[in-house]
Amino acid sequence: MSIEARLQLQQGNFELDVTLDLPGSGVSALFGRSGSGKTTILRCLAGLERHAGIDLRVNGEIWQSQQHFVPVHQRPLGYVFQEASLFPHLMVAKNLEFGYRRLPPAQRKVALDETISLMGLETLLARYPQQLSGGQRQRVAMARALLTSPRLLLMDEPMAALDQRSKAEILPYLERLHQHLAIPIIYVSHAIHEVCRLADYLVLLEQGKVQAQGPLQQLLTQPDLPLAQDADAASMLLATVLQHTADEMSELQLPDGQRLLISRLQLAEGQNVRTRILARDVAISLVQPQFSSVNNCLRVELEQIEADPHPGHQLLLLRLAGQPLLARLSRRSVSRLQLQPGQQLFAQIKAVALD
Repeated sequence: MSIEARLQLQQGNFELDVTLDLPGSGVSALFGRSGSGKTTILRCLAGLERHAGIDLRVNGEIWQSQQHFVPVHQRPLGYVFQEASLFPHLMVAKNLEFGYRRLPPAQRKVALDETISLMGLETLLARYPQQLSGGQRQRVAMARALLTSPRLLLMDEPMAALDQRSKAEILPYLERLHQHLAIPIIYVSHAIHEVCRLADYLVLLEQGKVQAQGPLQQLLTQPDLPLAQDADAASMLLATVLQHTADEMSELQLPDGQRLLISRLQLAEGQNVRTRILARDVAISLVQPQFSSVNNCLRVELEQIEADPHPGHQLLLLRLAGQPLLARLSRRSVSRLQLQPGQQLFAQIKAVALD
């Protein structure tokens, strides 16, 4: 399955002109500043914008073109907004059943009980929306969207209206959606930590145009793109929880067998995990240090040395266990170590710095 879109439209002074080729599985994030066109793209995908310049195909099926238009109510998609927009006069159970009961049984691809369990709603079914926290309301809204058995799930900054506590509550449930559902999700956000935690594919938007699109790990670490040049530039590594230690640490295993220590995680052994590493938290050594307080010292290869917009700094693109890793060093350090692409080096990363 794939999602192919060519979207051209003018709204006042704003012009959207993008071509998207999104994977038909996992989470694709639309990322950019306010006014870059993220929500307008979702509206186009949902059928809420009807313009001659919109061409949309989902799994080869034409949803919109100059000659053809599938109305909003006939597009098999779910839409989760910034506000939950639940029916205030209905308890949670009835809110969930609203979309589910409207589908003929033969068209129901998502089970009611499984969705309630997936989103952790068992204890909330007899409550009314006004009795729920912001995070709980959004979990109900997500479950209600899933229960329409969509072929595509659109999420427009679902955590933007939540406080930090509610965001922390809802993120694990968003991760569950990513891990357990085969439904492709298009997720709009301007918070890069959310994107790193949830997305597989990334579209960078600026003033109605695509700056770049591709796998998340690649775009995070591509030196000529804004994310790598930001003060909080970071890499995202995929690993597996190997074991938990007696001194309150967790040991992760990377694909090449190297191990990464991190502050103890509340995750089961064998579970896949993502860890985010800020470029400024990576130090480089020519030889493996013998006496250091830094727990993580990993073999890496230096691929590129690039200019950095921050005065006196340079950006290093490294390869760790087949995955890209960024390091931001001073020009003095790069010169003193005589670093060159192709070198085999050691990356030192504090365990307490890992997210």
